[in-house]
Amino acid sequence: MLAGMTRTFGIAPGLAEVEALALAALARLPEAFQVHLDGVAVLVEDFADEETLAAMGIADPFELTGIYEGVPVGERHSAPTGTMPDRIRLFRQPILDEWIARGDETLEHLVAHVLIHEVGHHFGLSDADIEALEDMA
Repeated sequence: MLAGMTRTFGIAPGLAEVEALALAALARLPEAFQVHLDGVAVLVEDFADEETLAAMGIADPFELTGIYEGVPVGERHSAPTGTMPDRIRLFRQPILDEWIARGDETLEHLVAHVLIHEVGHHFGLSDADIEALEDMA
């Protein structure tokens, strides 16, 4: 089922399917980016936890589709020792909600968009650079 990554959904895709879409998008990034993503975990959860939402000042859990947690590549030289490993967390329910609300793009494209946005934060990229990276993937 995941080889083509496209199906007609009878029920909403589960966490594993959204994760497979995200990992496929990650694999399509140019090699120059992929080598710097080694060790960055990609996790898919239904929603962000209350602590994350509170830290970001977000009241509605549907407003957060993803988050990068870690030290951007360009800031590693000044990061304290013992920091937690970098990770990208995608939130399935808000992504599905946005997908349904938009109605004009595939779920694969939306998951890739959210993932690449968070990858951009890992590299400390501007929004314009993130858009260029998305065009490459």
